[in-house]
Amino acid sequence: MVESDWPQVWPIVEEVTAARETFPFDPGWTAEVAHAVWVESPPGLTVVAVDGPTVLGTAKMGPNRPGPGSHVATASFMTASAARGRGVGRALCEFAIDWATRQGYSAMQFNAVVETNVGAVRLYEDLGFQIIGTVPQAYDHARLGRVGLHVMHRFL
Repeated sequence: MVESDWPQVWPIVEEVTAARETFPFDPGWTAEVAHAVWVESPPGLTVVAVDGPTVLGTAKMGPNRPGPGSHVATASFMTASAARGRGVGRALCEFAIDWATRQGYSAMQFNAVVETNVGAVRLYEDLGFQIIGTVPQAYDHARLGRVGLHVMHRFL
């Protein structure tokens, strides 16, 4: 991602976050706060998926934890609503797995996959991730109330 992508990334982040159905970010964040959280500094990376000049989705990846936990990567993904169902999320996730492997990480872990986000859970499982635990009622879903957050993991 280059800085000039942010004006197209921000509406995706804003839309996904405001829906309060799939992503554990504060829907009250400003564009500046979201930028500071979403755009990774090295050794992390933030990328976009594009169709010509149009940003369809975005991902961020990097170490899951610093120091002794830095051999495990993590990643997060968001797709524009108009681009869902077109393989954008899969392409971003496959890119993140490949990137983490090339960077020498030994595994990848997702810390907060909303259990009712069945499309994402199915995709991650299809790509080799396993649910290793669920934190009960850890996410306040806009329509369903409190639902669990899965921790998902795979070795690279």
